[in-house]
Amino acid sequence: MVRVIDGDALVLDTGQSVRLIGIEAPAPERRNRPGDVYAEESSRLLEDMALGRQVELRYAGLTRDRYDRALAHVFTDDALGPSLWLNEEMLRRGGARLRVYPDTAAGSEPLLLAEAEARTNGAGLWVKTAYEIPAADKLPDDFMRFQIVIGLLGASADADEASCIRPFLNSWLKLEIASSAVDICGLPDGSRVEARGYVFQGKMEIIHPLNVQALER
Repeated sequence: MVRVIDGDALVLDTGQSVRLIGIEAPAPERRNRPGDVYAEESSRLLEDMALGRQVELRYAGLTRDRYDRALAHVFTDDALGPSLWLNEEMLRRGGARLRVYPDTAAGSEPLLLAEAEARTNGAGLWVKTAYEIPAADKLPDDFMRFQIVIGLLGASADADEASCIRPFLNSWLKLEIASSAVDICGLPDGSRVEARGYVFQGKMEIIHPLNVQALER
């Protein structure tokens, strides 16, 4: 291992960049963009687990992104310490949040449980006010970034057989549900859900079923 870029990306000694799939770590400062809360701590957490270790990459679908980064589950694979699934550990220790893409989703179910454990234990970023999960109707109307929200689903709008739009009740925010997550379109009106995705122009794109969890009322 040569270096850690941030909490969800590293570079191997071969020069190959690797993006840890299934997780979204706080972004560090870049150019004129300020860093996210907990970005430095997240990077250090991955460094503590990964630097100096040999690793094995395991692929879950698409193997490269447009930047030629390997898209992988990363496991430590040497005798220098315990065997660690770094993607899972980053979630379990509160260094990142779950974010699942359909083309790299295989084997992601345990990651949801790891994040839930961190949230229950108040680990890492989950103690920070910036990562409190808001109600959908409390988001500012100019909000634009990755977010987790909780709210009640309204009736489907612009639905077809392969996708739909589900508004949140009493909120400007709508879920834009892709064909890869079409089962979410069938949730009953008034369902209380937790949804995660990138918010842009009043919509949150939902591209995998794991990015929406039905909750008790």
